[in-house]
Amino acid sequence: QVQLVESGGQLVQAGGSLRLSCAASGRTLSSYSLGWFRQAPGKEREFVGAIRWSTGSTYYADSVKGRFTISRDNAKNTVSLQMNSLRPEDTAVYYCAARTGAVAVTRTQYDYWGQGTQVTVSS
Repeated sequence: QVQLVESGGQLVQAGGSLRLSCAASGRTLSSYSLGWFRQAPGKEREFVGAIRWSTGSTYYADSVKGRFTISRDNAKNTVSLQMNSLRPEDTAVYYCAARTGAVAVTRTQYDYWGQGTQVTVSS
């Protein structure tokens, strides 16, 4: 079992920045990939980006590429999502997820989920 707890969500103005964190516990993450997803009201949960823990390799959705950056802290067992140049359409609940093996882009491929953190971007 992997437990995930997200934090850092808040209200921010368009063009601003925000950093989300996901604290993982329960397992050594060396064989896992950690993903970030988001879900806006009335919409499907969508892939934002992911990182392969062992290599640090990252992958991003086109909608956030160049604006969002995922990183990991091995000592703290956390994954961060740095979000810059935020837009109102980035407003959503952001979720952290984990799976064993390589990065994946669909929600059904992830086994463990956090409770989510709300990000609201005002125009």
